[in-house]
Amino acid sequence: MNPSRPLSVLTLARLTAALLAVVALVATLWHGLDERGVALAFGVLIAVGELARWGGAEQRESAPLGAAGALAYALLGENGGQSTHHGVLQTVAVVVAASLVGCVPHVAKGHGPTADHLTRRVLTVAFAAVCFQPLYNQGRLREWAEDGPTYAALVVALLVLSALWDAVLAAAMAHARTRWPFGPLLRDELRGTLGIGSAVCATGAVMALAVAVAGLWALPVFSLPLLLTQLSFRRYAAVRTTYRQTIASLARATEIAGYTPAGHARRVAALSRAVGRELGLSEPELTVLEYAALMHDIGQLSLVDPVPAGATASLAPDDQRRIALLGGAVVRRTGVDAEVAVVVERQADPYREQPVSARIVRAVNAYEEKAREAGPGGPLKALEELRLGTARDFQPEVVESLARVLARGSLMLPLAG
Repeated sequence: MNPSRPLSVLTLARLTAALLAVVALVATLWHGLDERGVALAFGVLIAVGELARWGGAEQRESAPLGAAGALAYALLGENGGQSTHHGVLQTVAVVVAASLVGCVPHVAKGHGPTADHLTRRVLTVAFAAVCFQPLYNQGRLREWAEDGPTYAALVVALLVLSALWDAVLAAAMAHARTRWPFGPLLRDELRGTLGIGSAVCATGAVMALAVAVAGLWALPVFSLPLLLTQLSFRRYAAVRTTYRQTIASLARATEIAGYTPAGHARRVAALSRAVGRELGLSEPELTVLEYAALMHDIGQLSLVDPVPAGATASLAPDDQRRIALLGGAVVRRTGVDAEVAVVVERQADPYREQPVSARIVRAVNAYEEKAREAGPGGPLKALEELRLGTARDFQPEVVESLARVLARGSLMLPLAG
């Protein structure tokens, strides 16, 4: 793959969104706002949604209320029985302006949305508006959907199509930025669409249809359920963060007790997650992998005599399995997910009998230990030793994925031919 191609894809998306936003804002300022009350109401809703955002850039949709309001405005055809005529450019202009206003406090705190987040918002709203506004203003939709149920079904279908477009766009941008495999990224995005994404689509459809019948008073009424859902997701995210912090604290027990070097577990976890991404693991699988990598050495706490420098990769196979089984037993007693315990228990098994997560932890742990022991030139030497051990100890695909991950970092390592 040409290394410049992913960058050009990402740059093209950002430039397209920026150009579209500028053209929309200039055109709207030049011609003025149509239905100012409607534009103001939806602008306030989108801004409030951005103000109430939760999480950070790692969240798939951190401002669901703002996203739902933006999609509803893009698919709005009537206000209280009266046709609207705001069009595509005004839709984009209102969404951009409201999103920027709502982001100001977050930017001031250093937690503002990334350029990719705003790029997706602009391009997705533009896609929905292009699919709906011209057809509605030309009367085509009324010809195709004369009755209420058919019209509602058409709006929902357009929202689903917009959600799919957003998922593809998000996966393509993530692939261009990180070079992770596109297929697993798209799968994770589609899985996310079934979660908070479905709530955003449903609320956007209900808002657009309710405003068409009842007017703008429907906006606060139908915004409340999604706002409550957003609060629930925020609490869930806080619980997940606390859970991860607890696991990280448990993993540090081996460092505090002097069994392993400082930072070893964190380095193995970060590199294992990157290798898992390279191999196409899903987000839930990556979470299990990360937790197992953090706790992979916890079995050493059961040893009377510590392993020198915590380097278990150089031990005899029987000793490695004994430490792994002890670690799995400890993990099970902590109440951590049983899948994590399985990976910890099986990290020392022959790689052909291991689940893929255990293969990754084993290879990454061995690499980290060997690179640390070898001193200058250690990474190259460690990777070469792992390649020599692919016949019996390490899965070749895992080792080469590790090499690709390292080659994209600060270490430019040669790949096997």
